[in-house]
Amino acid sequence: MKHRAHMNGDVLIAGFFPLYTLGTDSSNTDGSRKEDSNPFIFKNYQFVLALAFAIEEINKNSHLLHNLTLGFDIYDVQFGHWLAFKNHFTCLFGKYKSPNYSCMRDSKSIAVITGPSGLTSSEIGTLLSLYRYPQLTFGPFDHTLNDHNKFPALYQMAPKDTSMAPAIVSLLLHFNWNWVGIFTLEAENGLWILPELKVEMAKSRLCIAFELVIPTHAFSYTLKIMSLYNQINKSSANVLIIYGDDESLLDLMKCVEQVFIKGKVCILNSQWELTIRKKYFLLGSVHVPLIFSHHHPAISGFADFVKAVSPSKYPEDFFLARLWFLSFNCSNSESDCVTWENCPRNASLDWLPRHNYDLTMSGDSYNIHNAVYAVAQALHETLLYQTEQQTMGNQKGTVPSPAQLHAFLKNNQFHNPAGDPIILDEKRKLEAEYDIVNIWNFPEGLQLEVIVGKFSPRALHGHQLSLSEDMVQWAVGTTETPHSVCSESCGPGYRKSPQEEEAFCCFDCTPCTENEIANGTDVEQCMKCPDHQYANTQRNQCLLRAASFLAYGEPLGMALACMALSLSTLTAVVLGVFVKHHNTPIVRANNQALSYILLISLIFCFLCSLLFIGRPNSVTCILQQTIFGVSFTVAVSAVLAKTVTVVLAFKITSPGRRMRWLLVSGAPNIIIPICTLIQVILCAIWLVSSPPFIDTDPHSEHGLIIIQCNKGSLTAFYCVLGYLVFLALASFTVAFLARNLPDTFNEAKFLTFSMLVFCSVWLTFLPVYHSAKGKVMISMEVFSILASSAGLLCCIFTPKCYVILLSPNKIFLHGYRDKKHRIRTKHF
Repeated sequence: MKHRAHMNGDVLIAGFFPLYTLGTDSSNTDGSRKEDSNPFIFKNYQFVLALAFAIEEINKNSHLLHNLTLGFDIYDVQFGHWLAFKNHFTCLFGKYKSPNYSCMRDSKSIAVITGPSGLTSSEIGTLLSLYRYPQLTFGPFDHTLNDHNKFPALYQMAPKDTSMAPAIVSLLLHFNWNWVGIFTLEAENGLWILPELKVEMAKSRLCIAFELVIPTHAFSYTLKIMSLYNQINKSSANVLIIYGDDESLLDLMKCVEQVFIKGKVCILNSQWELTIRKKYFLLGSVHVPLIFSHHHPAISGFADFVKAVSPSKYPEDFFLARLWFLSFNCSNSESDCVTWENCPRNASLDWLPRHNYDLTMSGDSYNIHNAVYAVAQALHETLLYQTEQQTMGNQKGTVPSPAQLHAFLKNNQFHNPAGDPIILDEKRKLEAEYDIVNIWNFPEGLQLEVIVGKFSPRALHGHQLSLSEDMVQWAVGTTETPHSVCSESCGPGYRKSPQEEEAFCCFDCTPCTENEIANGTDVEQCMKCPDHQYANTQRNQCLLRAASFLAYGEPLGMALACMALSLSTLTAVVLGVFVKHHNTPIVRANNQALSYILLISLIFCFLCSLLFIGRPNSVTCILQQTIFGVSFTVAVSAVLAKTVTVVLAFKITSPGRRMRWLLVSGAPNIIIPICTLIQVILCAIWLVSSPPFIDTDPHSEHGLIIIQCNKGSLTAFYCVLGYLVFLALASFTVAFLARNLPDTFNEAKFLTFSMLVFCSVWLTFLPVYHSAKGKVMISMEVFSILASSAGLLCCIFTPKCYVILLSPNKIFLHGYRDKKHRIRTKHF
């Protein structure tokens, strides 16, 4: 029994810790030193010190276990060895060959602490559950150990990893890693994380490049990885999420290190043993580890306790002597006995390199510390309960049996010396907080564990993860954060287009269409600009549209306005000439009053075109169409009346006929008010039903919003225009029939040609009007008004003005006068 760590007490806590890589034979009493060849795990000796430190704290605490002291018995556990149960039997029963008989009648063990391996704890738990020995495990939470029917006496100190999936996803989001590979074990401890991780990743729009469930059998395990070699190596996923326990992760990382390409970032759920990391994460390693370890507060006084530890202070601690021998070479070469005289004076564990032994309490040691306090609290409550149940005559209580502690362990809830709440009931445990640990590598295999971040599930959403990105050591030779995406981000001006039969993280970048923008990265849909704005050429910003209308200040508007004023002035001059020469036959021919009406209406036709120039408003929109329609109706009806007058004048062949009465009575003059009244009625109906209004057109011209007058009712507009065309065609038809009448002072040919010009202009206007937009459309309408009006003015009045102003000798023609006299004499 010498290969153990022992401290005497009224009650003992047994501990089974992996202190050697292959274990030691604690029954060997022949003096041989076979165990010397087994590598001693320096870091794991902290488990022993954490248990001893907690027991000494409790023994000094006057509020716990009155008149009762705690001690410990600690043994090495030989995981995977055929003698794995030997130390357990020896501790509990005295001889491992006789499990149902105990030669250690005075055994004072009250509870057992095991770990960190879940498999080791389950093997030990199978034995301890037969005797209802309280077993407390300090390793990571193991779902296989959560079966209370199989392990009724087992309690896990580590919190559940219910926040592991959100923690991993938060880290992925922080670095914009949306394309990752997942490695898990084909066991309960590995498979439980998959559904939770997939749900969290789906919520955050993250994708799984490949998913590898590793069989537990080594041969199948190797074949599985080799079969996916090309898929993994060719994948653009540079982040691997590896979830499992220490034993499985060791085998997995051996294969990852030897098979997979360099530069991968490994996100792990377990803080591995230093020997594992030292071997597989060397300087220049192909992988960058980011490890999620449970966060725990610092335990005051532990570092000082470790510095003060020595074999002379704990003479029954074989493992401390072994560590001292290996670290300080305290033995003579001629003797097998350890002679402390050869050790350096004041030697301390503080002298050891930090990569071999760290004074800071690890997460597993913290759980051991809490386990000791949990046993002490349960034992304290058991003793109080026994005290209450004792009879008044019983002066001495008995030490409780191990089975009696279960009633108090199940409901145990307390605060440890660091103030952290400790709850053994899995249903009431708080969610775990995680430290994010990065391994810094140095030459000669030296390493440093650096906490680069923290995840707290109880923090506000969006503030759960805190990370110092500049403290993370990436692959050797680079300082940039690795990328792990299926497709590069789509910049502003582009949207994501999913790729067929691929995950939603794989997409193409498609430019936004016209007048749509994307002002962020990786947008699903482009955003349409409002009507008063337009997209710039980069399609990443909406700009304010400039107002566009046919203004007086621009060359086209100025030219059209000058044309309108010039033509209206010219028409007024013609009217003045006709008024001045109103007594001449050429003016009086074909009804002098109709000529005046036609000239005045043409002035209004020219001037109404000015309503189409300038910024539109409600008044000008209404006046545009009504004045245009009425003015042109008066003009065209005047032409029709003049044409009818010519026909009547030359078709009178017998006196007394009704035609003569129509001509003498001025009946053709009635055509103008009748035709105008019909047009006024059409315009009134138009204004009442759907009047014109101000409208904007943001689509016709890029970067401009056209301000224009909307016709309101297109039907009414085409009715007004169609009525004008009808009058023009009627005038053209009548004038065409009268074209062969005597042409001295006869306007028939001129009227015919003027109507031909008028109809041609407006028939040409219609298709151009429908194909044009914006200023061009308005300009075409103004030009058509001016051209058709100028056609009437020039074709009808130019010949007469030429005769009046340039050939006055032709005004009075005797032949015409004699001919006229003979005709009158004949008729009367």
